[in-house]
Amino acid sequence: MSGVVRFYKKYLARVNKYWFITIIFAVVILFVGDSNLFIRFKYDDRIRFLEGEINRIRKETEANKKKIQELQTNREGLERFAREEYLMKKEDEDLFIIDE
Repeated sequence: MSGVVRFYKKYLARVNKYWFITIIFAVVILFVGDSNLFIRFKYDDRIRFLEGEINRIRKETEANKKKIQELQTNREGLERFAREEYLMKKEDEDLFIIDE
């Protein structure tokens, strides 16, 4: 026990106790544990990224719903889609594929 007392008298006796406790608290909050600030910032960044992905997928879903609605209601649109996407053709037509 005298080693602890000597260490205190030599190094910590001149330090303000309140500042010492505050510094130790700050170190624990910043660096120690599963919920330290650095990990929380990383999680917040990941949350922002995933929210952006959710918004992008929602917009894409809305666009696909509109496209499906258009294909279900418009016969010419369905035929154009089949020709462009699946390279379908009528029996009396020749199909030329131009690769850009």
